[in-house]
Amino acid sequence: MSKRNQLFLYSTKRILIKTLVVASGVITSVSLQAQQAEPCIGASVPLTGAASFGGEAIKMGAEIAIDEINAKGGVLGKKLAFMPYDDSGQPPKGVDNVRRIALSDNCIAMLGGYHSGVQLAMRDPVAQVGIPYVGTTAGATAIIEQENGQNKWMFRVSAKDKWVAQFLVEQAVTRSKNKKVALLYENTGWGNGGKPDVEAAMKAKGLSLVSLETFNWNDVDMTPQLLRVKDAGADTVIIWALDREGNQILRGMDKIGYRPANIVSAWGLAGNLGEIAGKLSNGVLVFQTYIWTGKLDPKGEAVWKKIQAKYKLNTPQDIKMGSGIANSYDAVYIIAQAITKAGSFDRTKVRDALFQVNYDGLVAKYEPAFEKTQERQDAILPKYYKLSAWHDGKLLPLSETPYK
Repeated sequence: MSKRNQLFLYSTKRILIKTLVVASGVITSVSLQAQQAEPCIGASVPLTGAASFGGEAIKMGAEIAIDEINAKGGVLGKKLAFMPYDDSGQPPKGVDNVRRIALSDNCIAMLGGYHSGVQLAMRDPVAQVGIPYVGTTAGATAIIEQENGQNKWMFRVSAKDKWVAQFLVEQAVTRSKNKKVALLYENTGWGNGGKPDVEAAMKAKGLSLVSLETFNWNDVDMTPQLLRVKDAGADTVIIWALDREGNQILRGMDKIGYRPANIVSAWGLAGNLGEIAGKLSNGVLVFQTYIWTGKLDPKGEAVWKKIQAKYKLNTPQDIKMGSGIANSYDAVYIIAQAITKAGSFDRTKVRDALFQVNYDGLVAKYEPAFEKTQERQDAILPKYYKLSAWHDGKLLPLSETPYK
């Protein structure tokens, strides 16, 4: 069956219950968990806007994995369909997409998207409709480690910002000669969540940030913040931002004649920074969970060949936000294995089966993928974290660049 026919089939088989009962502003649903869901995996991702490459990365990984699974007969005798919806990085759209995927399409599970702010807004709807959610990019700690300790439906095959902060602080402090480290972070759910994680990681080393500066999306003049960072004597800067604002930070540094000895970043700068910032991006170190450039193992090489053929790419350097591709690929396989272990397309059974999955993936060896604590509803452990660097417009493994 063609993908178009699959999508048509699912659209015509929308749940008859399809109930969103709105009472006192609280949205509830009629016991959907007990139903047999459809063999589809939904996703809420940015397919338009400045971060659309992040949504495309998630799509690529999921589609390649589903193609492979379906070529082998699908899951429980049924072919899987992938149903991504655009959220444009806007939380209200993400919330609507949860309901569409769970209530209208009746999918067995869904993948999370690129922006942490969107995923944070989706926590309550995911719990209310009862659908297994597996995040594949957004890293805010509180998406999974929820304040009430009652996260029953959300899992992640991606980085956790608490662990990323520890990784970046280790890299920053090790490289810093004067141990003066500053943080520049975006004023979003992702940035505001990362800030205390970085502060805690610094405190664990007996240090404090010498400068702590924030900015908004689309800000073009970072001069005031950068002057304060420079005056604080920081020789190392941690950046918690997306490529667009990362570009403005680098241009602002160039404008005031300040280039810290070390710039280390969360993976928000893993998209198109080299393209938009040019040589100013050289030497910027970026955290990742998977790096497609450089030497790949046989499994990675085989997946790359499929990506290259399906999406008409020339080289791995054409990939943007490569960790999102690898994470999503692994996430789909983990979901598929959970369905198989559950023996049905029952969401509650599939959710419970996620704790039983062991899988040797692209990014990690998941043994198991998840454990029954909120902290370990994150699958990718820090031992699998990697460091890459921008050099001449390419994001490469650090070992393959002139930087240390």
